[in-house]
Amino acid sequence: MQINFAHLRQPAVSGGWVNFAVFDARSSSNTSSANDVLLDQLTTRARANRLQIDQSALAYREGGRIRFYGSKHLVEFLSRSGLPNWTHTLNV
Repeated sequence: MQINFAHLRQPAVSGGWVNFAVFDARSSSNTSSANDVLLDQLTTRARANRLQIDQSALAYREGGRIRFYGSKHLVEFLSRSGLPNWTHTLNV
């Protein structure tokens, strides 16, 4: 199965840069603990492909709306800016 994701870099509030990934996925049970495990697995897999990731999140549609789950500051950023365009795929 292929998972779409965005790997992006944005200026950090405190200076420097933040590299982040947003994955088009959610756990089948959609519980916090299962989403944590999935996010960790996807982030680890993306890092294994030599991508630098400081923060990561899941993005999925629920009740007709896009929901974000993951690093607090990244989720806040995505809630304001919206879903980025997918830049990569991961085979899982």
